[in-house]
Amino acid sequence: MRRSEVLAEESIVCLQKALIHLREIWELIGIPEEQRLQRTEVVKKHIKDLLDRMIAEEESLRERLLKSISFCQKELSTLCNELQVKPFQEEKETTVLQLEKDLRTQVELLRKQKKERKQELNLLQEQDQELCEILCMPTYDVDSTSVPTLEELNLFRQHVATLRETKESRHEQFVSIKKQIILCMEELEHTPDTSFEKDIVCEDESAFCLSLENIATLQKLLQQLEIKKSKNEAECEGLRAQIRELWDRLQIPEEEREPVAAIMTGSKAKVRNALQLEVDRLEELKMQNIKQVIETIRVELAQFWDQCFYSKEQRQAFAPYYSEDYTENLLHLHDAEIIRLRNYYEVHKELFEGVQKWEESWKLFLEFERKASDPSRFTNRGGNLLKEEKERAKLQKTLPKLEEELKARIEKWEQEQSMAFMVNGQKFMEYVTEQWELHRLEKEKAKQERQLKNKRQTEAEMLYGSAPRTPSKRPGLTPNKPGKVRKMNTTTMSSATPNSSIRPAFGGTMYRSPVSRLPPSGSKSVITSMCSGKKTPRAARLRANKENMELNGSMLSARTFKGFQS
Repeated sequence: MRRSEVLAEESIVCLQKALIHLREIWELIGIPEEQRLQRTEVVKKHIKDLLDRMIAEEESLRERLLKSISFCQKELSTLCNELQVKPFQEEKETTVLQLEKDLRTQVELLRKQKKERKQELNLLQEQDQELCEILCMPTYDVDSTSVPTLEELNLFRQHVATLRETKESRHEQFVSIKKQIILCMEELEHTPDTSFEKDIVCEDESAFCLSLENIATLQKLLQQLEIKKSKNEAECEGLRAQIRELWDRLQIPEEEREPVAAIMTGSKAKVRNALQLEVDRLEELKMQNIKQVIETIRVELAQFWDQCFYSKEQRQAFAPYYSEDYTENLLHLHDAEIIRLRNYYEVHKELFEGVQKWEESWKLFLEFERKASDPSRFTNRGGNLLKEEKERAKLQKTLPKLEEELKARIEKWEQEQSMAFMVNGQKFMEYVTEQWELHRLEKEKAKQERQLKNKRQTEAEMLYGSAPRTPSKRPGLTPNKPGKVRKMNTTTMSSATPNSSIRPAFGGTMYRSPVSRLPPSGSKSVITSMCSGKKTPRAARLRANKENMELNGSMLSARTFKGFQS
């Protein structure tokens, strides 16, 4: 049983006791029955009125609760629609009081969410308005009368964040361009004359409209100033190049060049004017020393001819080079020619450098070939021969590769330029082929000269015998002491060994025994020696060995001779 029910029963008991107590009082007093009845009616009326008022109050409370529930349900439905959230699910088997409380709590929560969303929407709209004014962009399209959804607010936040990043980026770009524009204006000594230029230089950075159009106009202005600055710099550099060239041609001493060093940097108007004055002064001085200037230009022309591999005919084609009539017209012709040659060299610089590299490699190759045929290279110290052979082997590999690379580059250039690339008056590959052919002919000529020399020497030895030879000292061999040179009888030596023409390995003078050799005609008749009459038919073999030694570019050592003897 509920406590309220127990309390109700206790109230009834209490009421009954009160009525009994009243009856007892009335009995003691002696109140008649009629008055008792009246008094009891009064008690009944009081109790009934009290209970009726209490019931009415409770009924009124119930009505208020039901009205509140109805109102909250309606408002909750509206808020759910506005906020686009799921409808509130009422709990089953709940009391009116609890239902009203739950509905009222949910309504207050949704009201708070609605208020927060509206406040955030207003804040975002204010930020968007401010950023759009700075960036000169249209505002974000959003319905300010309705409650935004969470997704709409998120998109709006992202949009504002993007605008803020765009503003920062454009502001940085504006500040950077502004600094460059101010520097260019200072360098050009340019005063802002248009309203836009004044806004850039003088106005507050935060007040500048960072629209795409203004940024593009800024970049265009900067580009114009930079072009003008570059033009001034190029003009100043051209004047400086003229000054240096005139200094060199006029052979101006260093002490006279130093005062002009202050204007050799910068491109401001005062610097440009000072440079022009110096050029005018040097030009006037050049006309006063025209012969010296022309001679200096001719030296430079000769250098460019060498760098461009001009042939003799090409050099002679410039007739003013050989003129002795030093006039202003002759100077102008030389100036025009040096400019033409300088431009020609710059256009073909890579090819000329490649040809120059081939020329250097070719000279080095010829030097190695010359050393290879020099017998004295075997007397080197410190391993130079090994190092030389490695370099020679490396060069023999790289030289053909370099020729192929140059050939491909020159063919490509000739296709692009529709003209032949000339080296010393002929095509490069023809020039290379000619150099190789000349080298082959020289080697063949040297070989024939060696063979002719060997043939003559052999014939002389066959007729007159060999000349005495003094052996060179070799490292590791102890020479005989002076005065104790062992003399050997030629007859004894000739009878002791058939190789009596070979000099001994350990000092001493030996003379070749007369030997019989075949005549040049190849007949089998034997020529008798004028000294001893001995016959030693081995001249052909000795001559062949000697020729092989010379062709290989080396001299046989004592060990090699022992190999021959064995």
